[in-house]
Amino acid sequence: MITAERYLTLYERFGGETSEGLPVEATLEELSETLYCTPRNAKLILHRLEDEGLIEWIPGRGRGNRSRIAFKVQKESFLLDLSQCHAEQGDYKQSFELLQSYGEGTQAKPKFLEWLNGQFGYRKEEARDGIPACDTLRFPVYKPVTTLDPAQVNYAFDAHLVRQLFDRLLRFDAELGKIVPLLAHYWTSNPEATEWTFYLRKGVRFHDGRELTAKDVVYTLERLRGDTQNRWLLRGVERVEPLGSRVVCIQLSRPNRIFDRFMCSCAASILPAELGGIDEAEFWRLPIGSGPFRLVSHSSHCIELAAHAAYHEGRPYLDGVDMIIMPEDCASSPVGMPEVLVLHHEVDGRHPLGKHRENWQTLTQLCQGCTMLTWNLRRPGSQQSEAFRRAVRMILNTRELVSELGGDRVLPAFGFRPETSQSRSVEPFRPERVKTALRESHYDGSAIRFAAHEKFEADARWIVARLAQWDIAVELKLFTWEDTPCYANPFMDADLTISGIVFSEDEVCEIETYEHGDCVFRSYLDDERLDWICGRIDDALRSDTEPCRRQHLKVIEEHLRDEASVIFLHHKELRTYLHPSVRGVTLNTLGWIDFKDIWLEQMA
Repeated sequence: MITAERYLTLYERFGGETSEGLPVEATLEELSETLYCTPRNAKLILHRLEDEGLIEWIPGRGRGNRSRIAFKVQKESFLLDLSQCHAEQGDYKQSFELLQSYGEGTQAKPKFLEWLNGQFGYRKEEARDGIPACDTLRFPVYKPVTTLDPAQVNYAFDAHLVRQLFDRLLRFDAELGKIVPLLAHYWTSNPEATEWTFYLRKGVRFHDGRELTAKDVVYTLERLRGDTQNRWLLRGVERVEPLGSRVVCIQLSRPNRIFDRFMCSCAASILPAELGGIDEAEFWRLPIGSGPFRLVSHSSHCIELAAHAAYHEGRPYLDGVDMIIMPEDCASSPVGMPEVLVLHHEVDGRHPLGKHRENWQTLTQLCQGCTMLTWNLRRPGSQQSEAFRRAVRMILNTRELVSELGGDRVLPAFGFRPETSQSRSVEPFRPERVKTALRESHYDGSAIRFAAHEKFEADARWIVARLAQWDIAVELKLFTWEDTPCYANPFMDADLTISGIVFSEDEVCEIETYEHGDCVFRSYLDDERLDWICGRIDDALRSDTEPCRRQHLKVIEEHLRDEASVIFLHHKELRTYLHPSVRGVTLNTLGWIDFKDIWLEQMA
């Protein structure tokens, strides 16, 4: 493959495209300079390229006769073949790097994406030559994994993978609307909700074959109580102790009547005690859990899962799941899973399957969460004025934002949940109120520093344009996941940011929105506000009924909205298209498909 890349390097440098296969002049010194090697090594490379039939090298003979090189294979087809070869070997990262480096001026990249589109989907391989039948799902994703450590997890994609690899003590069944057993088959609490006891199943096996016991649960929860982003889950916990090998008792300093819901969170996924005796860095390279799938390989370009045959709730039908991590600039390209499964979360009025749409299933779901703006109240600036924040909120007419940008934006937001927003309508725009608020704020024309991930670019630029109409200057900084290994970094020096949240566990996720160690609220809201929010959360957790808890949490949401510390923008629609042969599929609360439940009906 190194030889092939050298061919492309020489082709670009010496104008092979314009010569149409005819020899072009090139000295040995120019060749060695292009290849960053000595003239002697350049000769060896040229001989190798000749042996492979890629070039013809014609050395200059005599005074005044320059050497010449002829390129015998057209660059676009060669680059396309080379990229496909890397992809077939699983090295998608190298494929895209080659296309990025050498594809300019060619159709290699769009042709590669068209070819790649046919590689995704549900693959059903029949048994042959002693190899058992195998059912594999392969599909693209456009965001790298940030972490697979449940104690640190924050993003929906990471959380979805954690759910495939690990199990929790309990699980919230959204269809039934109640908590059901998972690793614990039974649980109780005292009347004050300050002591919770969990009784573990027998025979639950980790991926390495070891049986899960109370020791693993105690280790996991004690680790979670440490310096982790999700330690909020164990707020108020004083002691975690085993009562035998399959019973765990948890003592709290104050009531938490939904502590069992907390134990449904993927952040409370159970790890093997002491990480199975494996060094921590090595463990997280291929973590061991007790979930329906085990991690076979994990690189910057591919994640490979295999079925956990001894899974306590029944072996998955799928034998494997391959997730190909695509470059972010491919997110708008026509790559999906048209053969069997399409995860198509962007709704823009175009069906990705065109004329074949009639036989496909469509799953549509209004995202339980929202896209919002948050002001950094830990920084000095115009955003410290409530009047200024209210003026910005009025300028950003969310009905017009949804109408003009369209796509998967379907509902102006007035809060975290769509049901809150469905009962309200956007007020008519009143310029005089904006002018009054700006006068009250004493805005001095200083620029607002606005940080946004590139996936929010359309929203961000719309916001910048709207504020510019009122002479509010904004310095927009866009970033990618590759730019920022840590979520908080790009936001800390900004005055304003845009983000999206998804509530996969209802009340618990709403609390997480305020208390997760890496969340935007914890980074942006001042200590006085955070202390007040923490007190309201304590009031909610000691409440006996869900309506009462919801009311306490609603007070927080309304306060942040009324003082415009948060500006709610819109709710999104998630849409997934499925081949008619796929069975067992529903969208989970994260907007993803649980791989364990997928199976393929044999088509005639």
